[in-house]
Amino acid sequence: MTQRFRLNTYSLQDFTLNVLNGNSLGIIIALIPAALTSQLLTFFGQHPWVTTVTMMTNVAQSMLPIIAAFAVGAFLRLGTLESAAIALASIVSGGVVHSNSNGLYTLAGSGAILNVMLVTYLSAGLVLLLQDKLGQLKLIFLPTIVLLIGGSIGLVTLPWMLNIQGFIGSLVASATHFSPLPMGIILGMAFAALIVSPLSSVGIATAINLAGVGAGAANAGIVAGALTLAWMSATVNPIGGTIAHVIGSPKIQMANLLKKPLLFIPVILAAGITGGVATLAHIQGTPFSAGFGASGLIGPLTAWQVSGHAGLLWRISLTYLAVPVLTAWLMTVIFVKKTHLITPATDLKIPL
Repeated sequence: MTQRFRLNTYSLQDFTLNVLNGNSLGIIIALIPAALTSQLLTFFGQHPWVTTVTMMTNVAQSMLPIIAAFAVGAFLRLGTLESAAIALASIVSGGVVHSNSNGLYTLAGSGAILNVMLVTYLSAGLVLLLQDKLGQLKLIFLPTIVLLIGGSIGLVTLPWMLNIQGFIGSLVASATHFSPLPMGIILGMAFAALIVSPLSSVGIATAINLAGVGAGAANAGIVAGALTLAWMSATVNPIGGTIAHVIGSPKIQMANLLKKPLLFIPVILAAGITGGVATLAHIQGTPFSAGFGASGLIGPLTAWQVSGHAGLLWRISLTYLAVPVLTAWLMTVIFVKKTHLITPATDLKIPL
């Protein structure tokens, strides 16, 4: 039988990393279906099956708090009961449940990721504290206790987490006051850092209504940062995990970057260069595309739709292919092969 995680047998760091890894994986699982299909569906018009697929992927996104909770439970080697208790607290306070004027509750959006992480962290700790103390009454009391305590704390912290995200968004928005080239560099770096943080790059881009060349630079920066992480870690991760960095989300590396902040340096360097090039190439985007990167080809396809068409194919190829590949290769040479500041086997391995 697999040994279960016990509160007194692992360090706080081990517990924290397991929760972070679980959330990272849960985010990818919940968001990647929409990322892969959203732009492709636009080519098929208003067929009924398109509406059905859209419904399915939207619901999947709203399941993020539940999926993240079960992923955390898996990393902590918890049973179904314990994981489900964490999921209850997470879903009610994750920011996906909304009430309307008729008193009905609906699910919408993917929630406040920062609050989901906080609630899964606290609820998992509560589960570990209680799992050996309730005896044969665990089935009756554990879900209720974790729901009421973890969920209540999460409902209290939810507005604060949203305010933190709003504050970060206002800082990012200040970059739009610079001249185009510095703006592109800063936005590329900022969004590459955001996409691998507990914050929502999509939520921030939408909140500040980032559009035009600023959105293009932010999106291109994410692509470069994602490809850099994928390239540096390609030797230690399976092909599916490597590809998921780019067409899914580089947030799959969140726990590794928070564990070793040095990893942010090659990511933001590559992103800054690419964001600057995107601005010079007049690549544009929308508030929706800015925070996605290459997920589902949202960035390149949006750039094709909203940017000026003079030489657009070459500009998109330069911004989304040539420069990200070049910077990813360069960062790998500098940080992995020459200076050995980054060791992929220990720093970039993703727990799939």
